[in-house]
Amino acid sequence: MSSTAYESRSYVPARDLKAGARILRRLPEGVQELPYTLFGLQPLGPIIGAEITGIDLSEPLTPELKAELHRAFLEWKVLFFRSQSITSEQQLQFAKQWGALEKHPFLPRGSSEEVTRFEKNANMTGNENVWHTDVTWRLEPALGSVLRLSEVPPLGGDTLWADMAAAYDNLPEEVKRQIDGLTAIHDFTPTFSRFLNGDQLAAKQAEFPAAEHPVVRTHPETGRKTLFVNAAFTIRIAGMEAEESEKLLAYLFRQAHVPEYQVRFRWEPNSVAFWDNRATQHYAVSDYFPNRRTAERISIAGDRPY
Repeated sequence: MSSTAYESRSYVPARDLKAGARILRRLPEGVQELPYTLFGLQPLGPIIGAEITGIDLSEPLTPELKAELHRAFLEWKVLFFRSQSITSEQQLQFAKQWGALEKHPFLPRGSSEEVTRFEKNANMTGNENVWHTDVTWRLEPALGSVLRLSEVPPLGGDTLWADMAAAYDNLPEEVKRQIDGLTAIHDFTPTFSRFLNGDQLAAKQAEFPAAEHPVVRTHPETGRKTLFVNAAFTIRIAGMEAEESEKLLAYLFRQAHVPEYQVRFRWEPNSVAFWDNRATQHYAVSDYFPNRRTAERISIAGDRPY
């Protein structure tokens, strides 16, 4: 092949690759590192994910314990608890300590309307293997979720979470300037319309109109800027031509894929994860078919992103 075939080098920057050190900041600027005194905490990564020991989730939290656990929730974005032999009702009572609970209009319910049940087996594969933030198609997306697995496959079925404040921090400055002030449209239709007939879809679209949220939201408690678009529910950038919108979104979606921003959790029976939906995206690995994987999720209502 002639050397002239390689004369064009324009493809190199288009790959959007960035090697080397990344900004990995776990706490907001000015926040002091403090010890945890009422439970054990083992970090699973430098900026996101920690395993908590010494707490029984079947018991109500004292105000002091709840406050310290909430601080860990904000600082680590997703908390993990193992060996929690709790019922759905006890899981509900734990989640209620953080606020009102949501009812999911599309997913299978468990023992009550607030419990979403995921049963995977030889007849039902895992379909949550797209990076996403839960229910961003709501005008007020969930604050967070509590997920408990009662059955796990012999291998596989891990879940990953990505810190979307870290994803924002590491964007090039020109990209930050470009997306500052932009909003995006979020819609359940691409993900859930396949479960509905025409009349049902029209009714649900009327009940849950597409929501417009900032591309970069401000976390209401930590103040950190967080990249707030996801491949499952964000359909376009408001006011932007379709081709340009899709190109920008594809670039922003890829930021969740960076391993330095992630934590990966290997489930055991009766493990629980509690994550901040305002700060993270997650991805449930679907590599265990046809084995069984049974989970129940309870989501805490949130507020309007800004």
